[in-house]
Parts: sequence; structure tokens; C-alpha cells
Amino acid sequence: MSAGDCPVTLKPCPHRPNCVSSLATNHRQAIAPIHFDGVFASPETGFQQLARLLDELPGITVVQHRGLYLHAECRSPVFRFVDDLEFCWDASRQACQVRSASRTGYYDFGVNRRRVERIRRLLQADAG
Repeated sequence: MSAGDCPVTLKPCPHRPNCVSSLATNHRQAIAPIHFDGVFASPETGFQQLARLLDELPGITVVQHRGLYLHAECRSPVFRFVDDLEFCWDASRQACQVRSASRTGYYDFGVNRRRVERIRRLLQADAG
């Protein structure tokens, strides 16, 4: 990563199927980064919109938003499990890297992947 990046490096996914990351090389955990080009005027604008969107989604609480880095906690409605959701701007790739991982357990039954894809769709719809 280079200048203009977020101040945090996303951790790799553990060797459990309850995590997805745009930096993962394992196809089961890999997910596409979120592209802001053509959608938002700048990465900063994209992150502001992302923070607003997450604030509106039930069960999601933004716990840190520092420039081009955002960390949210996602709480499941029934058992109250907490997943970590992180977004980090990668200036060298002009993309928002993303990681969504369960804190506990082994399987997530696709919850983290569906969450990221839903956020991607909502961001694109909000910009349009």
C-alpha cells in the first residue's frame, strides 16, 4: 500500500470458513474489493457514504472511522454473535479492501459474504 492509504493493514483470514477478505488468495475466502471509481467523487466521499450506510443497517455499529479506514461490529439478532467488518482504502489498486470475519465459531453459513455483497449493492444504489 502507498500514500493515501488507510493507516491499518487488514489481518489475513484465519484457517476457518467464517471469514471473507478481498486480500485472501484462497478462493473460498476471497471476495472482490469495492470500487468507488465512477460511483463516488473520491475515496473520502465513498467512506463517508459507507459510514452513513452502516449506521442505518440494523445490528451494525461503527466503532472506528479514521480517514480511509472503517471498522464496524455486526451483531447477530438471535444469538448476539459479533462479527468484525473492516474497510481499508488501497490507493495502489484504487479499491476499498474489505474483510468480514466471525469472532467465534467455525462456520458462518455464508453470512459474512452475503453481508459484504449486500453493502456493495446498497452503496452502488445510493450513488445512483
